[in-house]
Amino acid sequence: MTSAPLPLTAPKISGRAWVLAVLTLTYMFNHVDRQILVILIEPIKAELGIGDTQVGLLSGLAFAAFYATLGIPVAMWADRGNRRNIIALALAIWSGMTAISGIAQNFWQLLLARMGVGVGEAGGTPPATSMIADLYPPQERATALGIYTGGIGLGIMAGFALGGYVYELWGWRAAFFAAGIPGLILALIVRFGIPEPVRGLADQRKDDSPAPSIGETLRFIFTQSSYLWLMAGCLLICISANAFLVFTSSHLQRTYGLTPGQVSLPLGVLIGGVGSIGAIVLGRACDVLSKRDMRWRPLIIAACAGIALPFAWMFLRAPTVELAYAWNLVPSFIGLVYASVAYTASQELVKLRMRSFASAFMLFCLTLIGIGFGPVIAGILSDHFTANGAAQPLARALEMMLLFNAASIFCLVMSTRDYRRDVARAAE
Repeated sequence: MTSAPLPLTAPKISGRAWVLAVLTLTYMFNHVDRQILVILIEPIKAELGIGDTQVGLLSGLAFAAFYATLGIPVAMWADRGNRRNIIALALAIWSGMTAISGIAQNFWQLLLARMGVGVGEAGGTPPATSMIADLYPPQERATALGIYTGGIGLGIMAGFALGGYVYELWGWRAAFFAAGIPGLILALIVRFGIPEPVRGLADQRKDDSPAPSIGETLRFIFTQSSYLWLMAGCLLICISANAFLVFTSSHLQRTYGLTPGQVSLPLGVLIGGVGSIGAIVLGRACDVLSKRDMRWRPLIIAACAGIALPFAWMFLRAPTVELAYAWNLVPSFIGLVYASVAYTASQELVKLRMRSFASAFMLFCLTLIGIGFGPVIAGILSDHFTANGAAQPLARALEMMLLFNAASIFCLVMSTRDYRRDVARAAE
């Protein structure tokens, strides 16, 4: 069994670094608007009188249901239409709805606003990853998508820092305005400042045929076993990762008696800054290793999942906040690799005009189940442990979430069995 042949030389595509930079900045805004809520959970809970289960709904299922479901039709549109224009429209919608979150007067109004953010963000990632795949060949694709995925970390860092700073000065409502309004300006830059790339350009292939139907695309995906196993592994990691992302700030505030302003910058640097560096470094490592054997795509995620487990456990058990930050360095560095490799795999395990849909389908599952249920499961467990008088109930809930990380390793190893065959099949 051999891997699919890669072009010996990468085509020189002018302007691609600018396009990647703008798309990464857009992805950063995606996560600023998404994570601004996370750093503000405690003051929002106090003012609106809600529990951890409702927090899980706000940050998870309510957002994810729209984000994931609408991503499928938007991706079908992107496989047929102008991807740049779709991204610009989506950015304008989610930025506007983030600003509107700042005027919510109760849980239900805030829930509706966060649903609106999900509606907008559904149009961001599938067309963006498809554009990047057209600009960067397979030898460079994981690196490029690692840079793009670094937008998650940059967004978390900026969202945490901005949310904590603005909250200390003007309150949590002003933080939503500060996060949402700049995105409207960026939407204009996307629309008028970057080109729409030719499909298949970086692969030195061309496909002018009509895009396959949703049925044809799904039938092809479900015969690619490596895609399905990799998605299952990433899904399990996503459940745990998003539970930690939503509740880590609250865990630190409750355990060590801190305020949102005190944890926002350290957490932003750790999860965001260190995470962004890790996404780029590990994406590059994945490209180097995958030149020898394509199976390193899922293997590198499996290795990182195993390494993260003991450090995440020690983070939750740390006696001081300084030790908690120290133990969190390793999980933060490797925490985004599953997303960048998942995006890479979704582009090379399907045919050219299936790429936006394959990315959206991956994102649909990761979002609806991972982002949607991860925080909800953790919130329900936390409320359960609280009702039963457990010490540090939120920490106990997060410890339970690490079981999902452990289970992911099996799925990712299973993905290696047919990965090279499936890449070759997609390139036929």
